[in-house]
Amino acid sequence: MPPDDSRPGHHCLVTGASGYIGGRLVPELLDAGHRVRCLARSPGTLRDHPWAARAEVVRGDVTDADSVAAAMRGVHTAYYLVHALGTGTGFERTDRAAARIFGEQARAAGVRRIVYLGALTPAGVPDHGLSPHLRSRAEVGRILLDSGVPTAVLRAAVIIGSGSASFEILRYLTERLPVMVTPSWVRTRIQPIAVRDVLRHLVGSARLPDDVHRTFDIGGPDVITYLEMMRRYAAVAGLPHRLIVPVPVLTPRLSGYWIGLVTPVPHAIARPLAESLRHEVVCRENDIARYVPDPPGGPLDVDTALSLAVERVRDAQVATRWSSASVPGAPSDPLPTDPDWAGGSLYTDRRERAVDAPPEALWQVIEGIGGDTGWYSFPLAWAARGWLDRLIGGVGLRRGRRDAERLRVGDSLDFWRVEEIDPGRLLRLRAEMRLPGLAWLEMHAEPDGEGRSRYRQRALFHPHGLLGHAYWWSVSPFHALVFGGMARNIARAAAARG
Repeated sequence: MPPDDSRPGHHCLVTGASGYIGGRLVPELLDAGHRVRCLARSPGTLRDHPWAARAEVVRGDVTDADSVAAAMRGVHTAYYLVHALGTGTGFERTDRAAARIFGEQARAAGVRRIVYLGALTPAGVPDHGLSPHLRSRAEVGRILLDSGVPTAVLRAAVIIGSGSASFEILRYLTERLPVMVTPSWVRTRIQPIAVRDVLRHLVGSARLPDDVHRTFDIGGPDVITYLEMMRRYAAVAGLPHRLIVPVPVLTPRLSGYWIGLVTPVPHAIARPLAESLRHEVVCRENDIARYVPDPPGGPLDVDTALSLAVERVRDAQVATRWSSASVPGAPSDPLPTDPDWAGGSLYTDRRERAVDAPPEALWQVIEGIGGDTGWYSFPLAWAARGWLDRLIGGVGLRRGRRDAERLRVGDSLDFWRVEEIDPGRLLRLRAEMRLPGLAWLEMHAEPDGEGRSRYRQRALFHPHGLLGHAYWWSVSPFHALVFGGMARNIARAAAARG
């Protein structure tokens, strides 16, 4: 029988809330009427999530039994969404120890349900034949099933959603390499699933009947090869036809290095994922639908899932990684605390200055930037960039400001737009000039506790393709002059006011 969603919500514990799935699951659980407690090694990493004020965050680590025991108190459903992938060669040992602690403390605390998102494993392949990544995920599932607590192990293959490691590998391989010599595993059959459907299954699992204690395979409606998925991505993204030539000489180990070189996904994560791709991972049952019904129209197919993910990236939804005030439109959107590579590579230029003036004076300078006031550094360079932008069809510097003294979210400011403003503290601008990527400029005013202030400045660039990377490195030699001069002169102007 499907779970009864009209019942009062449960008290849920979510581990891995700072991760890709956990950070999206928390608001989904809250919206479904559940109370949520998050276990985090560094609670401060969750403060920029839009849902932070609605959830309880406690400090702890899944490898520390005492902190897990404290986090389990009063909990009905405990979500295990952590793994040690990318931490080194000993990740299997770490995963094993953490899973045992989690299961033991859940049983001791009287937890009624454990939900674990694991990995789909191939049929008929013994543990010693699996990749270390898949072997570890399967072992964690068995440990939790043996814990004495009713457990649902959801096993998924490739998860498609903007910001996920699988999607970023797919995206960058396809976008950056119009001609690819690929490993033979691109012919392996897989059953991808959209992140929205993963979240739907996870949320629904909180209301499973008490006697449900088993694994469930979860996947989308399409069974395709990785090669076909790359071709479909190219079609959805509007890219020219990609020439893909699979060759047997690229071993999974070499594939991991290759992926780490071509994509922004770290090698420590890319390698175990590449090793897992040699296995065919196709669902053998769809029993979860008896308890968590499919939505109208069914689960998302590959093309729709890819289209949604591409749309998030192209519409600059990746900017929500850096904007806590911008609530994502869907759980698959990238979030502020995703890894640096989620949504793509990110280049950053940081500047910081002590200012001999109170924060109020510094903020007046920050809020008054642009338009007739200018940008406090190398006017000729800013003007030249504006002229160049106009020559290639951009807005240039001609838009100026709506108001000479005050800014609000949505205001155009020369070739920037105000994306976020926290009066007296933060101004975030998003570039609307023609660029091979997405760019932001952040300016912060902070008190130093002694009647003076500190100015912090951050320029961010998310490149599109090889041209984007080339652009950043071609202009980076001038950053000290442009961005360094800006920070220095803004500090001077504030001191003059103060």
